[in-house]
Amino acid sequence: MYIEQAYKGLSEGWRYVVGIVVVFIGWQVLGGIPLSAALFLKSDSLSVLASGDLGAMSDILGANTFLFYMLLTFAIGLLFLFLYVKFAHKQSITTLTTSRKKIDWSRIFFAFGLWAIIMVLFIFLEMYLSPEDYEYNFKAAPFLMLAVVAVIMIPIQTSMEEYFMRGYMMQGLGVAVKNRWLPLIFTSLLFGVLHLANPEVEKLGYGIMIFYIGTGFFLGIITLMDEGLELALGFHAANNLTAALLVTADWTAFQTHSVYRDVSDPVLGWDVLIPVFVVFPVLLFFFSKRYGWTNWKEKLTGKVSSEDDFNAKQLE
Repeated sequence: MYIEQAYKGLSEGWRYVVGIVVVFIGWQVLGGIPLSAALFLKSDSLSVLASGDLGAMSDILGANTFLFYMLLTFAIGLLFLFLYVKFAHKQSITTLTTSRKKIDWSRIFFAFGLWAIIMVLFIFLEMYLSPEDYEYNFKAAPFLMLAVVAVIMIPIQTSMEEYFMRGYMMQGLGVAVKNRWLPLIFTSLLFGVLHLANPEVEKLGYGIMIFYIGTGFFLGIITLMDEGLELALGFHAANNLTAALLVTADWTAFQTHSVYRDVSDPVLGWDVLIPVFVVFPVLLFFFSKRYGWTNWKEKLTGKVSSEDDFNAKQLE
């Protein structure tokens, strides 16, 4: 079982508490130093950083450079997480990732490809239905630089979020409370809360949290049902990478030299509800058939074995 993989390392509760603090400092404090330094050198002031105005930061550094430094914070955070897991928990990256003997890359690439195709279809459907809302924005040189930065750094960013929340926190909380439902609910809500600072929330209102929290639950469910992070890693990377390359807007977290720009007045609509209440359930059904998922109630709400019981099962 995925959560019980924590027992293959040192799983005392205090290690997780310290780990969350250490990773947060590495991610948000030390990880932000390169961005802060770059902004200071360009503007001789950190006032724009204090304001949290992503558009202004992007204007100062240039969209591609700002994107790189913003994503670099996640890369540093992921490095801190992996090092802490290795040295403080004596746990391998494989057992943090999956209950399988080795990481199943085919699952990662399948989920990535499937969701990328679905996203592209939805984006072009929207452009077909509302062509006036989109502006062709392609410029070869900036886009190629964006593609290099995005293809390398965005999967690192999304992996940081998955490993930290649906990996590290889900395992740590699961072995502490000895059930599956609380880690699922907690990490899904946390995933939504961490997006509260996104400019999309300011523009669209708190209704957009339906999408963020709904996505958190979807990713948590596929992690628990599939006994590993692989599907969530692929899905999340496809979501952010496709959005960054194909279409962005002045009011989104990713402001890039994408192929198209959304120039519409942002309104909360069907594009938030349909993924959560239609597309995600269909994907869950599809994944369940492809990977033979069964026993949903036990895997999503059942008990987590004690360390002694888990170790006994490993010896059978």
